[in-house]
Amino acid sequence: MTKSALPTHCDVVIIGSGPAGLATATELKRLGIADVIVLERNSEAGGNPRHCGHSPFGMREFKRVYFGPKYAKALVAKAIESGVGIALNSTVTSFEKGGLLNLSTKQGATQLKAKIVVLSTGIRENPRSARLVTGQRPLGIMTAGALQSMVYLSDNKPFENPVIIGSELVSFSAIATCRHAKIKPVAMIEENARSTAWSFLRVYPKLQGVRFLSNTRLVKIHGKERVTGVSVIDDSGEKTQFICDGVIFTGQFVPEASLARMGHLEIDSQSNGPVVDQFGRCSDSTYFATGNVLRPVETAGWCWKEGVETARNIADSLSDELVDNEKQTSISIKVESPIIKYCVPQRIAIQSELQDIQLQIRFTKPAKGRLVIRSESGEVWSKRMSGLPERRILLSLSRETVESIMVKGEDLVIECESSNY
Repeated sequence: MTKSALPTHCDVVIIGSGPAGLATATELKRLGIADVIVLERNSEAGGNPRHCGHSPFGMREFKRVYFGPKYAKALVAKAIESGVGIALNSTVTSFEKGGLLNLSTKQGATQLKAKIVVLSTGIRENPRSARLVTGQRPLGIMTAGALQSMVYLSDNKPFENPVIIGSELVSFSAIATCRHAKIKPVAMIEENARSTAWSFLRVYPKLQGVRFLSNTRLVKIHGKERVTGVSVIDDSGEKTQFICDGVIFTGQFVPEASLARMGHLEIDSQSNGPVVDQFGRCSDSTYFATGNVLRPVETAGWCWKEGVETARNIADSLSDELVDNEKQTSISIKVESPIIKYCVPQRIAIQSELQDIQLQIRFTKPAKGRLVIRSESGEVWSKRMSGLPERRILLSLSRETVESIMVKGEDLVIECESSNY
């Protein structure tokens, strides 16, 4: 889409062309919304799956298994076939109240105003600086996302024998990426006592000849011009040095919410994404948010599903079936337990037609116990459950429970009466 084809006004603008953004756009067109535009700052649409050269993707969306790049192309093709306009090389530099976006494109600066703006900017991994790892700044230090981009998009081989820091799903994806590029990792380092990803995946590093070290922390990177090694320490205090030529920092995702932070939207200090209600509306009801910008980190399939649901809520908003959240009262949901990482959504908007509401939380460490939701008047919901870090935990509040909460009009607190594993 060229600048001449980019209008000054439209119904819905979606910032970001990953699975959530493309799903939102495609579903909006299916629902009959006339003008839907996706803005993508890169030269190709599709989001992170473009450089995830492994499977499985697409089972929920297409009822078949895709590798990442083909999955991304399938999403883009479906969106275009539905009539979605995709503007590449279009960066939103800022936005204002009322849905006014300031853009930087190859043709220069421009503006675009929409009735609804959707933030679908995804996530990023915490780099070395955020992890406070000492040492100089030699070549060969990167995140898993940067590695995937170099290998699958640029056909580059940045090192031969790196170490992998972390054991989230993306960490095992990094091993697969290394295998594709004929790179042989030396070790996978995990601070906790067990793999963050599913325990059955722990056999995968062994099958690939990669040593897995739990209860071990990276303390220093060696090398001046290039990485020459790393020093690690285990929970007993014993230090070990590995010879390697690269370091791959994986996981510890944070929402790519810098655009929202620079604007006027309220940001949740726990999820680090925009504060939303059960419909995905931000503190300014002109703006919605969906996908991984809400919290780190969900699968592509989950983000796609969430995008479809967000599109239906947006269609209701455009047809005035949703009351403007600035004209209605809402109940806030706070997390007051260090073992709970965040809760999404953070608000429940009071509507005339009450529905069941789903809350998503995650734990900061392995735990089991009783989850409790309280108002000022007392307990409104509880359930015994167990969970591990970075696992999706869904809490369902029935319509009757929501109705009782609405009648009280009191804010909610989520607590965990926990006994650790």
